Amino acid sequence: MAPRKPSATPALGMYPRVRMRRNRIDTWTRRLVAENTLTASDLIWPVFVREGKGVREPVASMPGVDRLSIDLLGEAIGEAKTLGIPVIALFPAIDQAQKTEDGDEATRPGNLVCRAIAEIKRTVPDIGVMVDVALDPFTTHGHDGLLRDGYVVNDETVEVLCRQVLVQARAGCDIISPSDMMDGRVGAIRTALDEAGFQHVRIMSYAAKYNSGFYGPFRDALGSKGTLGGKDKGSYQMDPANSDEALREVALDLEEGADMVMVKPGMPYLDIVRRVKDGFGVPTFAYQVSGEYSMLKGAIERGWLAERVVLEAMMAFKRAGADGVLSYFAVEVAKRLKSG
Repeated sequence: MAPRKPSATPALGMYPRVRMRRNRIDTWTRRLVAENTLTASDLIWPVFVREGKGVREPVASMPGVDRLSIDLLGEAIGEAKTLGIPVIALFPAIDQAQKTEDGDEATRPGNLVCRAIAEIKRTVPDIGVMVDVALDPFTTHGHDGLLRDGYVVNDETVEVLCRQVLVQARAGCDIISPSDMMDGRVGAIRTALDEAGFQHVRIMSYAAKYNSGFYGPFRDALGSKGTLGGKDKGSYQMDPANSDEALREVALDLEEGADMVMVKPGMPYLDIVRRVKDGFGVPTFAYQVSGEYSMLKGAIERGWLAERVVLEAMMAFKRAGADGVLSYFAVEVAKRLKSG
């Protein structure tokens, strides 16, 4: 008979002296010994904005999520602020007529994003505003950068992203969030911001953004899904098979000046969140993307899952090491936390 291998985690006593259920008997006990907590301060709420006035347009593939015209942002974001949500992430649904091959609208002062930032800062000045940096909402082909002979070129795209960043910073944003996955973009953006006097503007990089199938409803919301023509973004977004590569991406972004890093998608990549947090000990965020939201929301609406799975999913991010979560459930979760 082979000798018994020692346990990796030694037992601290044995039954019946030790009864693990003792600390589970009462609600107050469970709260007392909870290893992780979730608060509204852990949440970032992604918000879709569109042109128009008085427009609240539902996103069909994301039940409960709307595209809002700029004049409705103040009320919606004011509620989020009241609930204790510290940051909103702004995403534009650009009219098709404003999209071009080179996405030039992204760099125009006074575009939809810049006007939305200004309105939020006017109506809810003490909430953080995070903006996405990539060209996909603005291009006719739906890619995150400039397309040359069917390939997204890197360095030329980074030059355009730097111009995009500066109009967003001048409009008043607090956090720049490059989601394009071009090489070297974080360093170039940090330099552009610093040279223009925006040293206070933070960068939360999409450091490990995977070429995922979970983004479909988001692309519906932006109106960019059909523009890809059946092609994906595998030449610049990460292969879902890789995790060591994610650590290299994070290390590079931090060296280039990122203040915070993000893993996207969320729940299918909790192992990446854990490795990033353990490996670098920096502010680490996860994006519970549109596909994750729609799966849970759809199952809840059909009675297949109980609503409690939303909080359970949020706690999974915290348990994996995330300091915060971008989630379309943010307002709903904040309300539940407030009500106890």
